[in-house]
Amino acid sequence: MIDRVTIEKIMDSVEIVDVVQDFVTLKKRGVNYVGLCPFHNEKTPSFTVSPSKGIYKCFGCGSGGNAVNFIIEHEHLSYPEALKFLAGKYNIEIVEKELTAEEVEQKNQRESMLILSKFAAGNFHGNLFNHQEGISVGLSYFKERGFRHEILKEYSVGYCLEQKDSFTKTAQEAGYKLDYLVQTGLTIKRENFTFDRFNGRVIFPIHSLSGQVIGFGGRILKKETKAAKYINSPESDIYHKSRVLYGIFQAKKEIVNTENCFLVEGYTDVLAMHQAGIHNVVASSGTSLTEDQIRLIKRFTPNITILFDGDEAGIKASLRGIDLILEEGLNIKVILLPPGEDPDSYSRKLSSKEFKEFLTAEATDFIRFKTNLLLKDAGDDPVKRSSLIRDIVQSIAAVQESINRSVYIKECSTLLKVDEGVLNSEANKIRRKKAEQRYRDITRQEEIKEEPGKRQPQVFQESTDVQEKEIIRLLLLYGNRDFMEIYPDEEEAKIITVTEFLINEIINDELEFDHPVCRQIFEEIQYIENNEQKIEEKFFINHQDQTISDMAAELLSPAPEISKIWSKHESYIETEEMKLKEVIPEILIAFKNKKIMITIKKIQEELRKAQEQNNIEEIENLQTRRILLNDLKKQLSKDLGERIIQ
Repeated sequence: MIDRVTIEKIMDSVEIVDVVQDFVTLKKRGVNYVGLCPFHNEKTPSFTVSPSKGIYKCFGCGSGGNAVNFIIEHEHLSYPEALKFLAGKYNIEIVEKELTAEEVEQKNQRESMLILSKFAAGNFHGNLFNHQEGISVGLSYFKERGFRHEILKEYSVGYCLEQKDSFTKTAQEAGYKLDYLVQTGLTIKRENFTFDRFNGRVIFPIHSLSGQVIGFGGRILKKETKAAKYINSPESDIYHKSRVLYGIFQAKKEIVNTENCFLVEGYTDVLAMHQAGIHNVVASSGTSLTEDQIRLIKRFTPNITILFDGDEAGIKASLRGIDLILEEGLNIKVILLPPGEDPDSYSRKLSSKEFKEFLTAEATDFIRFKTNLLLKDAGDDPVKRSSLIRDIVQSIAAVQESINRSVYIKECSTLLKVDEGVLNSEANKIRRKKAEQRYRDITRQEEIKEEPGKRQPQVFQESTDVQEKEIIRLLLLYGNRDFMEIYPDEEEAKIITVTEFLINEIINDELEFDHPVCRQIFEEIQYIENNEQKIEEKFFINHQDQTISDMAAELLSPAPEISKIWSKHESYIETEEMKLKEVIPEILIAFKNKKIMITIKKIQEELRKAQEQNNIEEIENLQTRRILLNDLKKQLSKDLGERIIQ
């Protein structure tokens, strides 16, 4: 349990831009920052961060909140875990007793698996530098490959001892349960025995964006064995191979700085390039890129450079999968290494300067690279050329930007000696087919959600939620502002605030909030007002009641920026704060009017039932109430300048 004082210390230290930009590339726009939302797929930034309010909001998917909310949602952590994460980032001490084996077991499964993975990474790393077998086998291997100690330490590279269950025994002796060893994939359990999944292998810990160890890759060093050269942790609650990239934690800041991400195939390729001074590099760990991995890169840059070794057969096999990157809107360049070389081997043959110069000089646009590569094979064979053209058009059709597609079509028309109109027509056909398929997929998913024969007509519940949220928003933003002067009992003028005015109006008219969270916030504001304190946005944004915190973040989220055309003339723009004397009475009248309309509808329903029962007395009573309410509604409209409120 983290005490309230420590929580407040954490919240006071947190800078939301500092937290979010560890995971999302942010660009300043006015007083706020914008970027691509990490919680849904988007091509145009709708994710906004407000440093002054300490909140984020996505206007695409609706996600929003404070820094703790962001870490909870992004890292799938509990509230206490997110606080600990932020405390670690800002070096705030949280005093906790050391966990016993029993307490570890009581922790939720995910946290226990993360704790165990961290322990395993430390154990393997210690073996590499401190254990005789680790030094003679593991460290010797890396020494032969030319890797320096600082690189191995930066990536926490390790070694798992060859004895079949050495790590399993060590972990159990340290208090870790066999169940979690099996769930993380570190231990394999058979009927009568257990053994280490990675025994006799050098280990490459795989980190999440936040730096937590979530999985491992292991390379066997024995040449005579029939075992797989590389193996990975199995899928688990903390490790999903298709969603992570090796090296992303170490590379993310440099990817942002250079506005480019190098993509290689293996663990040692990442280490070698990092050692050569190329720090914006990640690996797909030997698999084709998935949508989740592409979107992970896209958070930090729209530019990706893929390194291929000289194996043409391997390159051609990979080409089709690269269209997926184009469909996600990224710009792709390709670098072809000399025959027989990979990033690891070639980076060691050149100096750091030479290698960087090679990468700059050899980077080629993907469409151009693919066209030239396939043209060599096709020659003058009309069948092969026809197949080549279809293949190239597939890739062009995957390009999202229409201007870029147009440029590619023009260039490929010259290279392929095919009319631009033909290429453009074929590309459009492909895009239409894909759009139709997406529509069919969405329709099918919606049909699956609805059980046949059980679809009910949608019922719209009348409520004052919109008006209530708007009142709360105005209170949070402007509650402390002076609103008007009053003259009680002909005494000196008294200035009342927005909060005083709204509270008096709502209480005097005996109005109540129906929305439970709005009601809670309004009651807290009343308490603050009664104690002559000021309303602080931060208090509600960081409220310990998560529903209040979420509501405050939603209501205070920065609106989309005014266009650049209008911002040039911002001195002529009348702000909401300047119009409070119009805005606040309007929302109050709208609130009262909505309450009346809902009541009138209820009376009409009751009247219908009374007429069916021929209850004359009840009919007269209800008709009288309806007339009074309609008169009141007309008066409200008149108060707002004869404008009928909808």
